[in-house]
Amino acid sequence: MGFRVATFNVENLFTRFLFTRGAPRDAREAGFTTEDLRFRLSDPESKRLTADVIGTLRADVLALQEVEDLDTLKTFRDRFLGGRAVWPHALVIDGNDERRIDVGVLSRFPIVHARSWQHLLDPSTGDPLFSRDCLEVDVDLPGLGPLTLYVNHLKSMRADGVQGPGRAVTHPLRRRQADTVRDIVSGRFRTPADGAWIVLGDLNDYPEEDDQGPTALRGLLGWDALENVVERLPPTERWTHHFQGRPEWGTAPARHQLDYVLPSRRLARANPRPPQIERRGLAGRAGAEWPRLTGVGWHHPKASDHCPVVFELDQW
Repeated sequence: MGFRVATFNVENLFTRFLFTRGAPRDAREAGFTTEDLRFRLSDPESKRLTADVIGTLRADVLALQEVEDLDTLKTFRDRFLGGRAVWPHALVIDGNDERRIDVGVLSRFPIVHARSWQHLLDPSTGDPLFSRDCLEVDVDLPGLGPLTLYVNHLKSMRADGVQGPGRAVTHPLRRRQADTVRDIVSGRFRTPADGAWIVLGDLNDYPEEDDQGPTALRGLLGWDALENVVERLPPTERWTHHFQGRPEWGTAPARHQLDYVLPSRRLARANPRPPQIERRGLAGRAGAEWPRLTGVGWHHPKASDHCPVVFELDQW
């Protein structure tokens, strides 16, 4: 029996109400708190497509990025994903992002351990190190035992106050985050290469060097205890995000890998098949080389601006 592990940046899975667009009558009369889920999920057309993409993954464990909170994830699960009967286990821990952009997990199997690493401080600044969190989760797979996931959403390449590409400016923080993920795994597993674990999520950088400099992920991706299984695909198929380009910055459209599944060497060697990258939920403007799910538009609606990555574990 194979187990499918996936990561997906679901892009703004929120229930918050946008008051700048005018509050509805019931909000004005009864007040509004962040716990009040009477308001619909933000952008329900796109969220239906997000759910459609999740359905195509056939995942058993799904790491998520850009989730507002646990209530929002459960609401999304119950309205669009078949509810508790399909995904009985859900977890989100509020992290460091002041915009409430968190990471989480949906699982068909019990979550038996969870640890947040959001308390770590950046020695360079004294601020919280992780932009969101490095969420450590053990999922008990039947017949195999616990699989440890490290769910991440690292610092984006957007730099506050910078009108132009921000990869170089944001590189140092993202590098410290990626290197710390490696340290966290090493602290948990005496021989990391032989452990049953996967680092995964939106790492917000690509492996290649460009005119902005090298990747901030070099210390993590170059670690001999893991493998970037996306590199098993042909070079032209390794991308998970389409950047539209910004003519005013002199940047052209580009495709890059921002989303990763990084299993330990033990798991990677035991499971030599390539992962799958699901692109049918991307907006039409991302390219015409593949079909789209019904309802996907040229700009909007879309499932996400990221592609999920799925890796199947046939052997342990």
